[in-house]
Formats: sequence, C-alpha cells, structure tokens
Amino acid sequence: MLRRLSDEETREVLSHGHLGHLGCVSENAPYVVPVSYVYHDGDIYVHSTLGKKIQALRQNPQVCLQVQELQNGYTWRSAIAFGRYEELIDPDERLWFMRRILTRFPYLTPVEDMTTGKGKEIVIFRLRIDKVTGLSES
Repeated sequence: MLRRLSDEETREVLSHGHLGHLGCVSENAPYVVPVSYVYHDGDIYVHSTLGKKIQALRQNPQVCLQVQELQNGYTWRSAIAFGRYEELIDPDERLWFMRRILTRFPYLTPVEDMTTGKGKEIVIFRLRIDKVTGLSES
C-alpha cells in the first residue's frame, strides 16, 4: 500500500542514506547524478570536483536530492529534499566536512585529494533544505 511519509519519516530516510540522486538544471534541461552525501542538522553535505554539476549549480542554485531505501520491489521508502546549493568556503566548515565524510566513506575519492592538497579542486557544498517529501510502499 502506497502512503505519504511524515516530515520526520522522510528526514529519517535522508539521515540513513549514503547515496542519493542530485537533480539540478543544466543548459535548460534536467540533469541528475548520483552523489555520496552526509545528512547533518537538517542539511545535506556533498563534495565534488569541478565539472558540469558544479557549473549548473552555480548558475541555478535550486536543487533536489532523491534517496531511497529498497527492501524489494514492493517494500521501499523514498525521500526527496528540495533546497538551495551553497558552497562551503569557511576553512573550519570544510575541515568538519572532510573529517565527517572520511569517517563515513574511508575509501572515497576525490576526498583523498582534499587531505593531501593534490589533484583537482574540490568543491564542498551544502543543500539547505527548504522542503521534504516522501512516499513508501509496504
């Protein structure tokens, strides 16, 4: 049976997730990419190298992230967080995120480059959540 999740249940799905599908607009068209993320204090934190996704987010900061918990084809929960893209530039915030993401994903790249200072520029950003929606089927 399909049902709407409460705000609390939807945020629970977001907090338990590791991987989501980030949606934005690139060249006047939808653009969706998978991202690893950290949910903390009602916001979502992501890192990326420079590329199409960051270029699109800088041009249009409206963004969403879809996350799902899938047990089987008939038992699942899905959450979507809607909000605004915001780059982290404060060194203390960036360090907090680096520690947090390395703890959660110890083998994740390009975070390795963030700690050594080598490689491509790393952009760390926050999705400031304005609204969440969720559905489940069981």
